[in-house]
Amino acid sequence: MKWSEFSIHTTEEAVEPVCNILHEAGASGVVIEDPMDLVREWGDKFGEIYQLSPDDYPEEGVIIKAYFPVNSFLAETIDEIKESINGLLTYDIDLGHNKVQIAEVHEEEWATAWKKYYKPVKVSSSITITPTWEEYEPTENEMIIELDPGMAFGTGTHPTTVLCIQALDKYIKGGEQVVDVGTGSGVLSIAAAKLGVKSVLALDLDYVAVESATLNVNLNRVQDVVTVKQNNLLEDVNGHYEIVVANILAEVIVRFVQDAAAVLKPDGLYITSGIIKRKKQEVKDALVDGGFTIEEIVEMDDWVAIIARKA
Repeated sequence: MKWSEFSIHTTEEAVEPVCNILHEAGASGVVIEDPMDLVREWGDKFGEIYQLSPDDYPEEGVIIKAYFPVNSFLAETIDEIKESINGLLTYDIDLGHNKVQIAEVHEEEWATAWKKYYKPVKVSSSITITPTWEEYEPTENEMIIELDPGMAFGTGTHPTTVLCIQALDKYIKGGEQVVDVGTGSGVLSIAAAKLGVKSVLALDLDYVAVESATLNVNLNRVQDVVTVKQNNLLEDVNGHYEIVVANILAEVIVRFVQDAAAVLKPDGLYITSGIIKRKKQEVKDALVDGGFTIEEIVEMDDWVAIIARKA
């Protein structure tokens, strides 16, 4: 079977929204070539991603590759993708070069090649993320999250995900009830479960994300703790929780600050990321205006996580 490789040279800021557009357009696989992965360290205490070749990465910016079956609708699909990506400019998202290239590849060339970008990574003092196809022996007291991203979701090593996991590792005491908004691969829900929470409600509007998260939850044997549901943000979510975690775009975070406050118990934590540095103040102001006090702000590369507490 022949496939079309859609390649776009863009910025790290644009990675998540562009990947979402590609996924919604029907991409059967997505690869992210980010040169920061070659040098990034998860804070002072954690190791680097290893076994990656600089030859596979651009000198600057990020290259995102997506794969679509060659069919009679391909040209229209590509045009719609370009239009949607350009529409991100209205959200003040830097697209960088925004250069698109199209190439034809055979299935066997990409079905496994993307796996070379994904190796075990220690992302917090307690947690290491490893792909299902890698052999990894944990050390004493080290918790492993196995992920099969299914060529459609993140590998759990993007700075925003790492910042959220580190916050969960720091603030979870055990026995909490958690809501994970925009769960994607389910990695944050799985991390919370392994850190000892009582229950996690993992929500995502995309049914493919729900399927992927369910697969990974079962793979990590935390299905007794994590419930995955298709849902639009916190719409119609009832109950009172100790923690809400949301790794999504800053523009979306500010839209449901009041909804997060409504489902949190007094003194509950709202852990947010997906925030580019230049939008830090906007999110911080929205949280304070929504009745939260800022517990901590942490940064990695150009990304920010804000941990806020309900008054």
